[in-house]
Amino acid sequence: MTQKIAILGASGYTGAELVRLIATHPSMQVAALSGDRKAGMRMGEVFPHLRHLDLPELQRIEDIDMSGIDLVFCALPHATSQAVIAELPRDLKVVDLSADFRLRDPEAYAKWYGKPHGALDLQQQAVYGLTEFYRGDIRAARLVAGTGCNAATGQYALRPLIAGGLIDLDDIIIDLKTGVSGAGRSLKENLLHAELSEGAHAYAIGGTHRHLAEFDQEFSAIAGRPVKVQFTPHLLPANRGIIATVYVKGDPQAIHGAFETAYADEPFLEVLPFGQAPSTRHVRGSNFCHVGVSGDRIEGRAIVIAALDNLTKGSSGQAIQNANLMLGVEETAGLMLAPVFP
Repeated sequence: MTQKIAILGASGYTGAELVRLIATHPSMQVAALSGDRKAGMRMGEVFPHLRHLDLPELQRIEDIDMSGIDLVFCALPHATSQAVIAELPRDLKVVDLSADFRLRDPEAYAKWYGKPHGALDLQQQAVYGLTEFYRGDIRAARLVAGTGCNAATGQYALRPLIAGGLIDLDDIIIDLKTGVSGAGRSLKENLLHAELSEGAHAYAIGGTHRHLAEFDQEFSAIAGRPVKVQFTPHLLPANRGIIATVYVKGDPQAIHGAFETAYADEPFLEVLPFGQAPSTRHVRGSNFCHVGVSGDRIEGRAIVIAALDNLTKGSSGQAIQNANLMLGVEETAGLMLAPVFP
């Protein structure tokens, strides 16, 4: 059976990535695309790399006929999705790629995003979309909230260790580097080539990055008590990719073994041999996440490194993985593309 798909916000990077992946999906068909500022344009005009595909024109959201649509991907800016999703038919399955439904606690949302949530009933229904750890809930969900790309990377590097009691929960440092596409497609002065190239810099220093809210929520739930990590992101002069280097107290061999056990049957999570380090170039354009473990020269400490593509496994690929579960098709459908190298 072919599932009819609508993509809201298709003129952004994650929208284009959804189209690229769905183009080879065996049971999904793009039936509607929205891009309010580019309504009336063809997708190939907005993204020439998609010119070969037979796609509907971009429309305004209010002009899309949702009858016959099986699932909607909402790739709209943060704080926009909640109002749009609230107006969609209540029997329509939705995967949201924004931050609007990631946090379960309304007070936490208000704290981190600076204003009250505008669709509290939907917030309580939403299932957190880190696929490997919420499969059962995702299968039965009407609304799935995709994770932050940085948050996903850090969680793949830490969840089995917290669950297994293998590390000191009060001494976790996440040093993360991310490509510029994670900031979206809107014009920003600090993202101009002359401002960004030939350098790298830290940002959201000292615990102000909003993905920390997801770390707090998820790690504390696993541990059964508050867990706060140190997290500093850095912006790289690269289009795609995230690499997180995580420093923990624990036995390196036991930590590596825990990942091998936890991820043994996961189609998209690859645990490297002990001592090998992942690279963003080896996951580029794919739905894979590579995890590596090394010992530190300081006894009793370990270094965990996770790498993924922020637009694929960190966002649009993850969204399709979740949608596959929601629609009852093979979880890996349309997602087994090999990384692009070099």
